[in-house]
Amino acid sequence: MSAPVPSRRQPVQQVADTLRKRIFACPAGEQIGSLNDLAHELGVGIVSVQQAARILEFEGLLEVRRGPGGGYFGRRPDLATLERTISAYWRSEPASLAEVLDMTSLLFNELCAAAARCNDPALHNELRTIAAAISACEKDAGIGALEGALQDQLFRMVNRPFFQLITHIALSMAVSEFGHSGGLAINFGLERWRESRRVIIDAILRRDPELARFEANRRNRQAVMNDPLQAGLAPLTPDQGQSAEQPRP
Repeated sequence: MSAPVPSRRQPVQQVADTLRKRIFACPAGEQIGSLNDLAHELGVGIVSVQQAARILEFEGLLEVRRGPGGGYFGRRPDLATLERTISAYWRSEPASLAEVLDMTSLLFNELCAAAARCNDPALHNELRTIAAAISACEKDAGIGALEGALQDQLFRMVNRPFFQLITHIALSMAVSEFGHSGGLAINFGLERWRESRRVIIDAILRRDPELARFEANRRNRQAVMNDPLQAGLAPLTPDQGQSAEQPRP
């Protein structure tokens, strides 16, 4: 049995901290107790437990089931839950489209370099399929979905969840806050976008991280940041981008 919650901190937050630790100590989906049992065990009122439960529900850590067999059940937050939480904070400290594009283009450089280290043939074949779809794209309206498919595939190749979380949040803000539905494509124009992705994907499939980073920087980041109408920033200087000297072929 857990010790009663100390009174040095706000009871609701302290209860939430205690329940959060219990949730992570158990498999997802396991019951951590009922309302009355938890209140008795922690030495607090049922209202404090209910308020703490709301905090954990918002964090995506708790599911409240009512009726026979009900109670409080631990769960794990999914990407959508984390996006909502961080996006709420981000909206309280508004970012500009320029800042969002600056960050996402830097992340994309590193994502491409990391994907180039992947040696899984099946994932390479999936990337080739996406490359073929990009090459066959004939309408600007198709850019957004294919860009999303490309990024999702690159994340499967690197398995970097935090990296993926931050990128998804930034791109979601570009769409929801600024109406920037093209994502990283940012209205390149169809031909320019297709060519940029062809070259970047080719570098990744060659398993050359240095070249992949270089091409992502040259064909994506510099294109984004050197377009003041789109990014709202002065063009990049050589010191702000990466070296203009191409890496080894």
